[in-house]
Amino acid sequence: MKYECDVIEDLLPLYKDKACSAASSKAVEEHLAECPKCAQMLNALKDTVIDEMIVRERDEVIDSQSRFFKRRSAVIGSVLAAIFALPILICMIVDLASGNGLGWFFIVLAAMFIPTSLFVVPLMAPKNKMFLTMCSFTASVIVLLAVCCIYTRGSWFFIAASSVLFGLSVCFVPFIVCRRPVNAYLKNFKGLAAMTMITATFFLMMICIGIHVASRNYFILAFGISVPLVLLTWIIFLIIRYMPANGFVKAGTCIGVISIASFIADVITTQILINNGVTVYSDYSYVGAIIGVAVGVILIAIGLVVKKGNKEND
Repeated sequence: MKYECDVIEDLLPLYKDKACSAASSKAVEEHLAECPKCAQMLNALKDTVIDEMIVRERDEVIDSQSRFFKRRSAVIGSVLAAIFALPILICMIVDLASGNGLGWFFIVLAAMFIPTSLFVVPLMAPKNKMFLTMCSFTASVIVLLAVCCIYTRGSWFFIAASSVLFGLSVCFVPFIVCRRPVNAYLKNFKGLAAMTMITATFFLMMICIGIHVASRNYFILAFGISVPLVLLTWIIFLIIRYMPANGFVKAGTCIGVISIASFIADVITTQILINNGVTVYSDYSYVGAIIGVAVGVILIAIGLVVKKGNKEND
């Protein structure tokens, strides 16, 4: 035999998977024609019965453990739900016994939805736990506000609800868009969807406040101030997310944009103050703008040099 069995045995797994070169395959075939031992080893490698049994047993163990943890989560969730139901039952009994009706009962009932959403929902939900937990928590807070507003006969629900919705969207939306089942629909537009949702809840909050305030100049002032700031935030987001450049160029561009926007805002504010008879002393905002733009230009130059160096190395 031209080759030792040890050499051929090392090549047999590659030969079986057709992952070795043509020369190696030819050498293995020539050796197998003369060596019954190596031929028998190749047949043993081709026998997948044992591998299939191992895979089947592994899947059975995983499935068994999954069912066990699901049952345990369901039991724990049921126990927690029963514990959370105790304050509701006690409050109902006390309200009825004292002759106060069920006013406070509904508030306690709505309040208990919050811990339920944080503890029971993730334990009971079979999948998409984070998505369902965040959505149920947001809904429970909104329901609590609605019940409290109705009980106090207030007119502040839409202001409070829209403000809470905006705050929670800032916290939760970046996580929700990256989790199942939302991420499967958004694909590469997760950041764009998150910014759109946060912007929408912000303007919803501003509109609700404006309707409640009922001031003639509110919408002019509120949107006159907020729209440019929101627009600036969107520009920075689009630069960071979609600009085809390295970190130095993106950072320099953002600093330059912020510096110019700050200078323009300062000029407008100063003019408004002057028109209203307010004395404005020496303004050095242009100095900060010049420094910011200079820093931005330096960072962009560094980024272009780094990019050029990387291309030369490639």
